Amino acid sequence: MNSRDPMAIADVQGSPDSRQLPINKVGIKSIRHPVKVLDRSGGVQYTVAVFNMYVGLPHNFKGTHMSRFVEILNANEREISVENFESMLREMVRLLEAETGQIEIDFPYFINKEAPVSKVKSLMDYQVRFVGEILPGGEYRQTTKVVAPVTSLCPCSKKISERGAHNQRSHVTVTATTNAFVWIEDLVQMIEGQASCELYGLLKRPDEKFVTERAYDNPKFVEDMVRDVAGILNADPRIDAYVVESENFESIHNHSAYALIERDKRL
Repeated sequence: MNSRDPMAIADVQGSPDSRQLPINKVGIKSIRHPVKVLDRSGGVQYTVAVFNMYVGLPHNFKGTHMSRFVEILNANEREISVENFESMLREMVRLLEAETGQIEIDFPYFINKEAPVSKVKSLMDYQVRFVGEILPGGEYRQTTKVVAPVTSLCPCSKKISERGAHNQRSHVTVTATTNAFVWIEDLVQMIEGQASCELYGLLKRPDEKFVTERAYDNPKFVEDMVRDVAGILNADPRIDAYVVESENFESIHNHSAYALIERDKRL
């Protein structure tokens, strides 16, 4: 066989391995690719996502074919979307001859919000992660993670102070395993509705007065926020399991306050 013949090139990754050690995840990380995401208003957002793509490698294979992960992304060109996420994942598992696989995509998502008094509109950005998994046996599972910045005002500070109370920006994170479609906006509203006050990209003076007084009238510890968000998630039948976290970037301390609740409603 001619040495220039592509068929003569050894497939090292596909060669057998004798160590009897399967690998849970093998693949590529931190590759950027354009995606499109439907928003609840009926529009489409075009953004750039960071992809992590893995498959499970049986013990008898030496390696996986890394180039095929990139080929899958390029084959979809700009048609990658949340709607075809499962089909792309199943295609990846099939092409790489794997039983299990996982794709993670991280991207910024924008919501056009209206200020509470002036009604002026501005964009707010939220960090979103979608994780799709093919489990042993072929079951598909999807997890959505949303990080929403909010305002929290300290109940203790309000109680003990003659004037004012300290408040700060907080990040509340929900990671939800769902059994039905859930809009990103739905998760954002579940979070923002339980904060001392939500944030806005643009506020006029009447809006600033409103949000300041709203937070003062609605003080929340970090513990209050995770419990209140968890209560909303418990009541939603579309959500099978969740992790809710809150990190308050304290304005009077050189540290953050943090709380987490995790629950699998199927157990």
